[in-house]
Amino acid sequence: MKPITGLYIIIILMNFITLTNITLFNGEWNGIAMWLSTGLFIAGTTLYLLNRKQKVTE
Repeated sequence: MKPITGLYIIIILMNFITLTNITLFNGEWNGIAMWLSTGLFIAGTTLYLLNRKQKVTE
């Protein structure tokens, strides 16, 4: 999997967590949603740092 695909999937998951919290839980689980989004942000940062020196070939 290309690094950009992984980062895109992580962004989609972060938005899905926010959307789910707002629509299904009426914003009552803000702490859990923020915790999950922060974890995904750290995972995305790690993915970027591990793949930043690789040359992307298309």
